[in-house]
Amino acid sequence: QVQVAESGGGSVQAGGSLRLSCVVSIYDYSSKCIAWFREFPGKEREGVAATYSGGGRPHYADSVKGRFTISQDGAKKTTYLELTSLQPDDAATYYCAAGVRCGTWFPKDFRYWGRGTQVTVSS
Repeated sequence: QVQVAESGGGSVQAGGSLRLSCVVSIYDYSSKCIAWFREFPGKEREGVAATYSGGGRPHYADSVKGRFTISQDGAKKTTYLELTSLQPDDAATYYCAAGVRCGTWFPKDFRYWGRGTQVTVSS
């Protein structure tokens, strides 16, 4: 049974930082693309960052380049998303997903999803 679990969301002031964590319990973890998406109320889910669990170049959406950093600890089957310089426009529900291939931001390309963690940013 595959499980994806996010944690680390919360409320911060503009300019603040958060670190989100995602634990993916899957038998072939080393060959997966782990991605972070976010969803604003009433809008479609959008890709934020992605990385292969076995290492390699990370992928970022243009809107977060230079502010968000994705990393992973293979031994713990955990992927992290460091959010810095947060702005109210970053407030959303952040989801972790596991798929086969990085380089795509289509949610349909990721088979396994967590339930999301809420990030709130006050001005």
